[in-house]
Amino acid sequence: MAPYLESVKSFADVPITDAGVDTAAFLEAADGLVGLFDLFQSAAFAVVQNDIKGNITGVRNRFLTDPEANKTLELLVENERKEGKATATEKLKWLLRGLSFTCKGLQHTQADAEIELSKAFAKSYKETLERFHNFIMKGVFALALNGCPHRAAFYTKLAADSTGGPSVTSERLNEDLNKWLDALSTIVARMESFRQKGRLSKL
Repeated sequence: MAPYLESVKSFADVPITDAGVDTAAFLEAADGLVGLFDLFQSAAFAVVQNDIKGNITGVRNRFLTDPEANKTLELLVENERKEGKATATEKLKWLLRGLSFTCKGLQHTQADAEIELSKAFAKSYKETLERFHNFIMKGVFALALNGCPHRAAFYTKLAADSTGGPSVTSERLNEDLNKWLDALSTIVARMESFRQKGRLSKL
């Protein structure tokens, strides 16, 4: 096994064409992001991880009904809307919100070498998910954020080779992580643009 980011599908490798974001590749990359939370080793983050997992499953179930017709996220949503449904669209909405939360949290961490994960993700939470949550969910996330590992421990695990081989250098890790996050941010922004054009009214 390689260091974590080299062992999973990168969002940078998700094809984006005129037809939209490749659904299968996007879901595979999202699966990789779910595994990232395992490096946190915090039971409090299970609720976040499980929510993202459930939303991935919901979108994938729709995709598998007709992989060719639903080959992009945009087509999947359009097809569901034509049927008067919004089940997968709702799942996609929350999946993108969860991915955005994670993406921004790590981007804040990358931008400030001194900030701890708990503060970076607290900042991200205010920017992304907080306005959609009720009092109970805000409490759940407050608990999760307090359970973030120390920055140094997280980056050490992210760089480590799971088989005991040499860790990647910090330069290589930062390069790979920034590339991964930039690509994810681009996808989230593209889907937000899709929504603003009125083609994704449920998202």
